[in-house]
Amino acid sequence: MKFFKLLLLLVTMNLSAQQGGMWIPSLLEGMNETEMTNLGSKLTAQDIYDVNNSSLKDAIGHFNGGCTSEVISDKGLILTNHHCGFGQIQSHSSLENDYLKDGFWAMSLEEELPNEGLYIEFIVSIADVTEEVLAVVSDDLTEKEKQSVIDQNSNGIMKNWPRESWQDVKIKSFYKGNQYFLFVTERFEDIRLVGAPPSSIGKFGSDTDNWVFPRHTGDFAMFRIYADENNRPAKYSKDNKPYKPKHFLPISLDGVEEGDFTMVFGFPGRTDEYLPAVAIEHITKEFNPTNIAIREAALEVIDAKMQESDEVRIKYASKQARIANAWKKWKGENLGIEKSDAVAKRREFEATFTKALAEKGLEDKYGNILPEFDKLYSEFAPVNIKRRNFIEVFLVTNELMQMTFRAYQMEQAITAKPEIFEQAKESFASTLKGIHKNYDADLDKGVFNNVMPFYNDHVDASIYEKTAFTNLEDALALLEGKPKDVLKKLNKDAAYKYAKPMIEDFYNNVDKEFQEKNEPITALQTNYMTALMEALPNARYFPDANSTLRVTYGQVRGYSPRDAVYYNPVSYLDGVIEKYIPGDYEFDVPEKLIELYENKDYGQYADTNGKVPVCFLGTNHTTGGNSGSPAIDAHGNLVGLNFDRVWEGTMSDMNYDPEICRNIMVDLRYVLFIVDKYAGAKHLIDEMKLVHPKKK
Repeated sequence: MKFFKLLLLLVTMNLSAQQGGMWIPSLLEGMNETEMTNLGSKLTAQDIYDVNNSSLKDAIGHFNGGCTSEVISDKGLILTNHHCGFGQIQSHSSLENDYLKDGFWAMSLEEELPNEGLYIEFIVSIADVTEEVLAVVSDDLTEKEKQSVIDQNSNGIMKNWPRESWQDVKIKSFYKGNQYFLFVTERFEDIRLVGAPPSSIGKFGSDTDNWVFPRHTGDFAMFRIYADENNRPAKYSKDNKPYKPKHFLPISLDGVEEGDFTMVFGFPGRTDEYLPAVAIEHITKEFNPTNIAIREAALEVIDAKMQESDEVRIKYASKQARIANAWKKWKGENLGIEKSDAVAKRREFEATFTKALAEKGLEDKYGNILPEFDKLYSEFAPVNIKRRNFIEVFLVTNELMQMTFRAYQMEQAITAKPEIFEQAKESFASTLKGIHKNYDADLDKGVFNNVMPFYNDHVDASIYEKTAFTNLEDALALLEGKPKDVLKKLNKDAAYKYAKPMIEDFYNNVDKEFQEKNEPITALQTNYMTALMEALPNARYFPDANSTLRVTYGQVRGYSPRDAVYYNPVSYLDGVIEKYIPGDYEFDVPEKLIELYENKDYGQYADTNGKVPVCFLGTNHTTGGNSGSPAIDAHGNLVGLNFDRVWEGTMSDMNYDPEICRNIMVDLRYVLFIVDKYAGAKHLIDEMKLVHPKKK
């Protein structure tokens, strides 16, 4: 298998200030460093990533595997998004202590709340291990054989890699399997909730404003890392102490203005920037629309029930946010692809690629790739849609079907290996308890009636009155007895009898066909990446996001979403008040925030125009996982907290367009304003290092 060193990929020195791309922080010297300088950065590559000395990367933590966080004090104080910590905030909430509605602020270390299962992981070092991973991998092997050799090589490398006893290692694939990097990590598991604004601030605008600008959301929450007596990772203990970080981010009080340099440093989840046109067309015209419709049907029920009852609102707050987020993101993605004419432009690029193959005599080697993509996607599209529709109905939107799906997995496990009965039973019981902790059968029945028609014409809602699964005590009773008794009771349950044939069909036919038809597409995508680099070696290639630490740089910029409309890059507290609708679940505003606004009681957090900035836009290339990422200024100070993208720019996962792709960040002065003036948590402000880089 052919692989490429990154330096060979980036052989030309483009001195223009490129914006777009998610770059590996250990490889910024040279072109990336020059581009950042051209955009206004005063940072060196070594300031950002250094193994031997404190650097910016030491302040950036992977938050629970799905978001990013950053250290903002020498006592391990952590900042991330409100929506990233939403599950933890919800878990501590009740009707008596409604932290979702009222917010939470620990006024001392003793009041900070522990969170079971929550972790933050830091990157210690990054190493290129491509040669070792791809040793003896050849094109003569089948795809499964190649992967087997890669896995075997990777396991051997990780087993023997030098590291401390409390550290871990992982190897990740880049450039569709053309390059591999090893990461040494440290995972901290004693993470405590310090502060969170009420949802009327942290989730202001809710679904209506989600993915759009102008935005006025104070999407932030604070946690603290605790460590053992040696400042090393440890499980929760009352004896643990606040973590002393290798580096923490100072916070700029000078704010931003259009044209300022911004660097977003975090853990972007997944992008597919090198898809062929046929794939983009399939996703936006076939795949997304069906899933949008399913989630829309579920949200119709969930939203109505949440507005009727505070108890249901607390139970379903996190689930609703998760379902609604992707629903609206997919709609914006489709809009952006259409607005930017991305499919046609990708076909133009493919024509350039095809011409380059002819000019370099590579037609025999790679000329079949694009026609093969067309053929494979025509066969893949129907099963890809059906498989995802199953996942949406059985695992994302309807909880009764989720319980039956997990029950089926338990049945298959103990049928294949009776000796693991107790383990499988306990695992399933834990799943049931987790679902029922925040479950409302009446709401779920409404969702079932709305979403099941998208997958099966036979919709039998009477199962809700006949099944044991809608009551936790009854559901757990199904698991009492010997294996044969448990399976007998399970297969007599009305909901399980209804769902089992669909689940069996999913495993035996739908998922099986999906895997068979997806495998050659994955292999062809790897070959396509190799071909692009060989045919067009002077083009810029950044690796797709894969939940590893990345740098993306740009500038503060407004944008024009449509004709005769231009969005300024900064929004202000004035806009919060303008949107205010008393009692509205999306646009209500806390009385104290209104009072602070009316009295112009802004402290040191107002902009030069006398207004409190709330959010601002940048040209940074971000995606899911970048939520909570720090927006860092030209001097290495924290100026913003990344939390979203503009609606038309959500297509940047497949097609970054600098004209309309913008990320949205909370201005750190708004964060400080809320912490200090609204919450009265001045002790947290005192922990931080506040600076004035523009006044030097």
